[in-house]
Amino acid sequence: MTSAAVRPPGPPRRATPNLLRMLFTDRLALMSRTASRYGDAVRIAIGPKQLYLFNHPDYAKHVLVEANDNYRKGIGLAQARRALGDGLLTSEGELWRRQRKAIQPALQQKRIDAQAGVVAAEAGELARRLAARIGGGPVDVAGEVTRMTVGVLGRMLLHADLGPAAVLAHHFDAVQDQAMFEAVTLEAIPSWLPLPGQRRFRAARAALRRLAGQVVDQQGSGVLAEALAGAGGDRAQARDEVITLLLAGHETTASTLGWTMAMLDRHPDVAERVRAEAAQVLGDRLPAAADLHRLVYTGNVVQEVMRLYPPVWLLPRVAVAADRIGGYPVPAGADVVVCPYTLHRHPEFWPDPERFDPDRFEQSRAAGRPRYAYLPFGAGPRFCVGRHLGLMEAVFAVAVLCRDLRLSVVPGHRLVPEAMLSLRIRGGLPMSVRPA
Repeated sequence: MTSAAVRPPGPPRRATPNLLRMLFTDRLALMSRTASRYGDAVRIAIGPKQLYLFNHPDYAKHVLVEANDNYRKGIGLAQARRALGDGLLTSEGELWRRQRKAIQPALQQKRIDAQAGVVAAEAGELARRLAARIGGGPVDVAGEVTRMTVGVLGRMLLHADLGPAAVLAHHFDAVQDQAMFEAVTLEAIPSWLPLPGQRRFRAARAALRRLAGQVVDQQGSGVLAEALAGAGGDRAQARDEVITLLLAGHETTASTLGWTMAMLDRHPDVAERVRAEAAQVLGDRLPAAADLHRLVYTGNVVQEVMRLYPPVWLLPRVAVAADRIGGYPVPAGADVVVCPYTLHRHPEFWPDPERFDPDRFEQSRAAGRPRYAYLPFGAGPRFCVGRHLGLMEAVFAVAVLCRDLRLSVVPGHRLVPEAMLSLRIRGGLPMSVRPA
């Protein structure tokens, strides 16, 4: 894995126009093709940018764990800070450490398990909404699972009515669209220009700030109390924390649920095993906290979906000081990325990597796999603080939906991954609903 070369291999300068096109239109293909062609360490020169892609568990461990203090948040998230402010997702240094310490207790497994009934109730309500559409036209399941995850967020964490989930999702779409536009244009277009995307972004940011401010003003318990404490009583900082929770608390889990229902439609044999497990473990009741560890196969299905379609598909960093990774020098200020989407398809660690195979997460098959070959929740100090809640939401919803219903993607609808801040299905997920 080491090299005597001065710098990692990568596409030649003449490839820049094609790289720019892919950066705009197909970021997943850009990462996948360069990793496949040039190996585990790649230097991608795009205009003035030097992007270093490291696609090996050892390299991911170095950037995210061993030398994490030398790497701050990078491309994409840096641009999202204009809307998210200095919340937990985008903050750095001592502020981030204080925020993490304040919020982490509210998301510990014991506390989430004590409120598992909220997650189960929202999963049951999701199934009832979809059951009401049996015999009717297609329903956008991506929108419905977003409604569920927003419901969990509002009831369990923020103790607030967040309004229609579609409105919240629309605001965050505008924020993500602009953040990614600024990232792929290398911030060459001034943010003050009155472009349509900029106008949508500013309107969405204002709406999110109003909603977050109302949540801050109306309640002082639950996770928000921890956020306020972490902000030292500063209302603007608490508002940033709420906006971050609004995004991170619903979008990644909704993405995973959408992809899971799509994959179960593609693989009816897997769906039947999930259905049988749900019937055996749950009967006709809603899940409880203890069922999370009893729905083993369902959990494996969710993990396999997050392998192929990790909700956080890119972990961008910027090197603070010069470093060396895998024998290659990394200059100070370099954009460094670890890409779970490509790492989860590395053929050295994932045989037949494009095949959907939940059984690869059985304990006997996973035992020899390197820890950092699988990063759906990141790694190191910035490991996702909401991991347990996200898994509970996904497993509970998948089990209840498979037990009660059969969902089928509308014929002709292509499942195209859209790499924004999260990895979502482009154009939603229209599905028909039938009884189980």
